[in-house]
Amino acid sequence: MAVESWLPINFILPDGACCGRAVHGESQWQIVDTRGGGRALIVRVELSSKWISAGLIDESELQPFSFGSETLREVSCGPSEVLAPISNCRSPQNKNEALAFAQALHDTRAIDPLSPLQDAVYVEKFGRLLPCYGITSRTVDEIVLGYWLTGGAHVSTKSFRRLHQMLSWLGSTHLRQVVQTAGIEFCGFTSTDIGHPDSAKARQRSAINIEASAQNPQPQASAHSFELPGRPELEAFFNEHVIDIVHNKTRYKALGVEFPSAIVLHGPPGCGKTFAVEQLVEYLGWPNFQIDASSIASPYIHETSKKIAETFGKAIGNAPSVLVIDEMEAFLADRETGAGASHHRIEEIAEFLRRIPEASKNEVLVVAMTNRVEMIDSAILRRGRFDHIVEVDFPGTEDVLALLQKLLSSLPKDETIDPTPLAQKLAGHPLSDVAFIVREGARLAARSGASKLNQAFLLAALQRDMSRTSQDSDRRIGFV
Repeated sequence: MAVESWLPINFILPDGACCGRAVHGESQWQIVDTRGGGRALIVRVELSSKWISAGLIDESELQPFSFGSETLREVSCGPSEVLAPISNCRSPQNKNEALAFAQALHDTRAIDPLSPLQDAVYVEKFGRLLPCYGITSRTVDEIVLGYWLTGGAHVSTKSFRRLHQMLSWLGSTHLRQVVQTAGIEFCGFTSTDIGHPDSAKARQRSAINIEASAQNPQPQASAHSFELPGRPELEAFFNEHVIDIVHNKTRYKALGVEFPSAIVLHGPPGCGKTFAVEQLVEYLGWPNFQIDASSIASPYIHETSKKIAETFGKAIGNAPSVLVIDEMEAFLADRETGAGASHHRIEEIAEFLRRIPEASKNEVLVVAMTNRVEMIDSAILRRGRFDHIVEVDFPGTEDVLALLQKLLSSLPKDETIDPTPLAQKLAGHPLSDVAFIVREGARLAARSGASKLNQAFLLAALQRDMSRTSQDSDRRIGFV
């Protein structure tokens, strides 16, 4: 999508850089090309003040200037210095670029261990990832690093062999160095295999591992089945229709089953669809790609279709992979209704109709989610595109009880703990409420100085959650 520039072409910045067109941007910042092949970061005072207050940069590193009635800050970077948002990155060109980003991630986390970085701006000149403080939930740093290294694939550094295959230009020893430089716990080859790259044993084991991965693209997961606490029926579905096919590829292929079919999960907001898909992606360890309104939708005719095709192409190019279509009703509404009847909407649906079967044939697991399955075009939902349409409703008592037992199993607790009455109260609530009760109960226990969690703390947490919607208990702290 084109970015509307804040500044006119040829505007001279305080450090002498001459502005070109805007190439990236959000409401609080823009990146513009500058004459000579460099780039400049233009940022509003509100966001830059957060970076300065957090200690991520020094105030002197951003030069203030006025344009109209607004005061802005800027920094210019040369052609050899990377300046780009994480969400729209290119793969590094060499080991030094990869190490520079890894060091920036490490140094940023040393200052700010909590802010999400998946929407950050990487400024190589500062050696920092500057967060934009969006409202999205935090993506773990293992995926942020994998996303940058691969140029846009959602692959975790925990999936080391898969990442190594995708980064053929970066040897395993160097890749390990990059991951460790970022301060991320290393998960991959053993130190014996990698610590001595010139040894015959290291070369032999690396060759065997890479060859095995290429010949058998199964997930590097443990032998045990996929687990989804609080969702036994959905867990059983994924194990039967996805995990077993992936783990026993040869047996299924002999009977004509090449790869798991595409899946639709539908149900009310907050029922746990997204969590279930995230757990599946983490278990498989494959790179994952996302199609949603924020990353794909465009007001320009043909642009959305083009982005859809590009995302499918990336997923196929990194297969086996997972492609998640979130809020599919935004793209795939029934063409017979007003929501999907315009020419460009029909074009987008046609692109999906063509791409979904192609993806499945090329070992891309397509999982779509929607709150309004009745709005989806019938051609999309027919067999051959989405073979499985699975309803995910709010959890019942047994579902909640299973999740409570899982969450409580790793916590120090006394003999008063009884999850059954809690499960009965929380039945029909989102599973996120269940996790909150346990977390809040643990917080109350720690605040009181207790060394173990007991039933009283959990009941107090439950009472707080139940009273959340009550107007009488609505608390305002200095603002509305």
